[in-house]
Amino acid sequence: MSDTIKEGTSWTLIKEEVLRRINERIWQPGDTIPNESELAEEFHCARTTVNRALRELANSGIVTRKRKAGTRVAINPPHKAVLTIPIIREEVEAKGATYRQTLLIRENRSLPAFLGGAFRVSEDTPLLYTETVHFSDNQPFIYEERYTSLLAVPEFETVDLERLTANEWLVQNAPYTGGDASFFAVSADSRLARAFDIPIGGALFATERSTWFAERPITHVRLIYHPGYRMRTSF
Repeated sequence: MSDTIKEGTSWTLIKEEVLRRINERIWQPGDTIPNESELAEEFHCARTTVNRALRELANSGIVTRKRKAGTRVAINPPHKAVLTIPIIREEVEAKGATYRQTLLIRENRSLPAFLGGAFRVSEDTPLLYTETVHFSDNQPFIYEERYTSLLAVPEFETVDLERLTANEWLVQNAPYTGGDASFFAVSADSRLARAFDIPIGGALFATERSTWFAERPITHVRLIYHPGYRMRTSF
């Protein structure tokens, strides 16, 4: 087992180790890398953990994956920016802050007409709507509004969202083959003004994101961030 990987590690660390081996040409372009079972044994973790790490690298174009042919290091990896969906709890804890969440609403609800173009589900698709406030050191950090298709992830209906957030459960259990995201400013309505303790009309940063597997929509989420939030990314 690699000295850089500890037993029971997360998929993110496995991803970093695989990427290190590729960057240092331990695994050359075109090489077939060890399969999921072999990597899971090496890193002392579940195959699903390895699968998540390799899936992220495949989405980035770093490796190519084909059924029965295995996973190969890409010969000509694309130069592109890739957005990784973060677990909000981990984002807060990475700053050394204490995380908690409050689930405000959980109910079956039809998709509003204004989201029809962003989240293409049929009218009879059962949807679970949730509103969640994520806190960092007891200060509101993100206000989340989410619609999730129970056709895509039927088991989501029974998840205890008081214990595990929709964000974290979906990242861990709902693989996706595509998605889109938008970034924009919103003016605080009375509800957001109360949540963030700011005047009505105050400027806030927001993102909207939809994911799908094959042609089946999974979830649409709007995240509104606390005043002064700055998003950073790398490429």
